[in-house]
Amino acid sequence: MALPENKDKKKIIIKKSSNGNSKGPKESSIMNYILSILLVFIVISTIYSFVSNTTSKKTPEIPLSTLAQDIKGGAVKEITVNGDDLNVEYKTGDKKNSRKEDAVALSQSLDNLGVSKEQLSQIGINIQNQNGLGYWLLNLAPIIFPILFILIFVWFLSRQVKGAGIQALTFGQSKARMIDPNDKSQRVTFKDVAGAKEAKEELLEIVDFLRNPKKFLDIGARIPKGILLMGAPGTGKTLLARAVAGEAGVAFFSISGSEFVEMFVGVGASRVRDLFLMAKKNAPAIIFVDEIDAVGRVRGVGAGGGNDEREQTLNQILVEMDGFEPNEKVIVMAATNRPDVLDPALLRPGRFDRRVTLDLPDRRDREEILRVHSGKKPFAEDVNLKVIAERTPGFSGADLYSLMNEGAILAARENRTKISQFDLIRSIEKVMLGPERRSHILSKKEKEITAYHEAGHAVLASLLPYADPVHKISIIARGRAAGYVLKLPLEDTKLQSRKEFLDDIAVSLGGYVTEKMLFDDLTTGPSNDLQVSTALARDMVTKYGMSDSVGPIALEGAGGKVLFGRGVEEQGFSEKVASDIDAEVSRIMKEALEKAKKVITENRKLLDAIAKRLMEVETIERAEFENILITHGVSPKQKMDIEHQPLV
Repeated sequence: MALPENKDKKKIIIKKSSNGNSKGPKESSIMNYILSILLVFIVISTIYSFVSNTTSKKTPEIPLSTLAQDIKGGAVKEITVNGDDLNVEYKTGDKKNSRKEDAVALSQSLDNLGVSKEQLSQIGINIQNQNGLGYWLLNLAPIIFPILFILIFVWFLSRQVKGAGIQALTFGQSKARMIDPNDKSQRVTFKDVAGAKEAKEELLEIVDFLRNPKKFLDIGARIPKGILLMGAPGTGKTLLARAVAGEAGVAFFSISGSEFVEMFVGVGASRVRDLFLMAKKNAPAIIFVDEIDAVGRVRGVGAGGGNDEREQTLNQILVEMDGFEPNEKVIVMAATNRPDVLDPALLRPGRFDRRVTLDLPDRRDREEILRVHSGKKPFAEDVNLKVIAERTPGFSGADLYSLMNEGAILAARENRTKISQFDLIRSIEKVMLGPERRSHILSKKEKEITAYHEAGHAVLASLLPYADPVHKISIIARGRAAGYVLKLPLEDTKLQSRKEFLDDIAVSLGGYVTEKMLFDDLTTGPSNDLQVSTALARDMVTKYGMSDSVGPIALEGAGGKVLFGRGVEEQGFSEKVASDIDAEVSRIMKEALEKAKKVITENRKLLDAIAKRLMEVETIERAEFENILITHGVSPKQKMDIEHQPLV
């Protein structure tokens, strides 16, 4: 049993959506491009103006007549002619610019100003080539740069408009991901799926049909058009669907039910048509719709009535599935963990003809799944996957994968090259409850209360005949729990009896009873225990018919409806029956409370011994716990068959 800590109230900040006048993402993107281009143009213009002004300020410009006077006075050393521009260098080292007449030679212009040939011959005259690329670029730059800017600006705008147009044209196309049968890196077969023997046997017929449909068609057999995979989350529905496609060697189109529905009416139906068209072109093929309950719920309860987009999409799926020809080698597979909410039209013959249920794996299946996930992991010699499988009842395939991964992470964190049994044992609790929080230090008083709280659970679990035995007790904070008692059944069972439920409720109240008896006070610790036990007692009365006073009547609603974001249960019974239910739940809880008080009072010495040991070592494993029980005259619970062995 987990002992939760106090929860601090957290502020929830809700970001309000903008009003209808706000700009969409596409319009905002175009505006950003325009502003960016304008900013670049302004920066380039500023730099060009600054450079040109700086250059003109460095070299002063003089008239041609002044240059002629300086030549006559013998002050000029050299003149460089660059078209009509003159770069003049004086004997003093000064440099000045001037400009000659257009289409007139320099010597003629200077001669007209009275400079003799002898005076002109005393200075150096250099003439630069005017036909280079740099010359033309320099002269054409004021024209080229604005034109380039306009072209780039128009290109950016057209690119944005084109992208928006393409997105609008492809809005109704399917978003399904296709796995090519020849892609070995993504191919999954039945060898990669451990457990689920009955489900694989059911699906072998589908594989055989996809490989050799003629055998079935010749004898007049019609293969199921749709296969619905039902099971708890993490049981391998998606993996099994991929394995069918991998075994048959056909194309696999996968899509989620939520990817059909969009804000605009008709988009989901268009994507359904496109998906089935793609599959028919690549036949034989498998279409896999994950979480089909997102689009396949019962019609007529949507906010939009018959025009609800989700319902239009479902109608199109029904039409496409019912329109298959007998020789069409396209099979639809879907997965859901809520088959009770699906529309009856989806489940009728001719659509999802076959329903395959995937249960949580039993001990042997868990061991096989662990071996599959341990294929590429280096193990130490002490690793025993059978023991890990026994300690993980109720784990799904996804949980077991996470367990193996967490074990590898723990080993790598401690710089070890092999995964040990201790790593896997620790990872079980990490997957179930979360990581250890050794930095969360309890005060001496809190530690004592927590130790007695968990010891109360452990005593009741060990002494009540129909309760599961204890495998570990800890007062080290893990996840949201400040302490916990790990109880595991001796063997996997599919059914649970009324006596087992009553003992489980009494065990849940062990911490509550212990705190009230020993400390004459209560903490927030038993809050989760009370919630779990009360819910179990109510299920006994309303769901399982385990109450003599109320009788064998199922009073539980069918899931209820949603109102303002919260579930509203449809109460199908009178106020008097509701009062009888409350009275019966209260009676069950009070009887369990009295049973817990009696057991703890009679075994006070055992309770003190467990609590004191917990305060010393913080964690008690199964072997040490059983020794404490034997010391106080209590026989540990043992598995009845010969396969039993200690788990630690």
